Amino acid sequence: MQPERKLSPDSTTTLHIKNMVCNRCIKVVGEELEKLGFDVRSIVLGEVVVAGPVDLGVIRPVLEENGFELIEDQRAKTIEHIKQAVLKLVRRDAEQEPMRLKHSEYIAHEVGKDYHSLSTLFSSIENVTIEQYIILQRIERAKELLKYGELTLSEISYKLGYSSVQHLSNQFKKVTGMTPGEFKKLMANMRKPLDKVIPG
Repeated sequence: MQPERKLSPDSTTTLHIKNMVCNRCIKVVGEELEKLGFDVRSIVLGEVVVAGPVDLGVIRPVLEENGFELIEDQRAKTIEHIKQAVLKLVRRDAEQEPMRLKHSEYIAHEVGKDYHSLSTLFSSIENVTIEQYIILQRIERAKELLKYGELTLSEISYKLGYSSVQHLSNQFKKVTGMTPGEFKKLMANMRKPLDKVIPG
């Protein structure tokens, strides 16, 4: 008879989770896993480390109820890593931390893989290039900052790393069909809560 295998106290499982895009998502996922009795060791966008082995069958439905999804396919994990790297890139504060790397170098460094292979994989699965995805996320962030109404367009364009207000305005119009000024007026008329506004 074989002796019972004891797990080392340091044994952990890393879960890769889709649709975690903000701090509120981190809070919800952490709380839900703790309610299930898991010891959450660390949690960042797209990734949770819990103590010991886990029963994915218990976790999956709870995540899905809250709009999240467990990622078990390796290619899907890589895509999610790229998306999380882009979110970090877009949400970093240009004033606090000047960008020293090109976007491609930054993403390759964050994901830990060659950019060319990441770019090919991303385009084949998502039907947009990583560059197009970065633009879409930057415009979403610009929309968010315009809704808050605390920064001028010039401050927003600097914060998001645009070379000029004109560059931001051109991309904004191309993606949304309206200028930042028109979008701001529309938001002032709507005043819906942020989580009810469907991204364009």
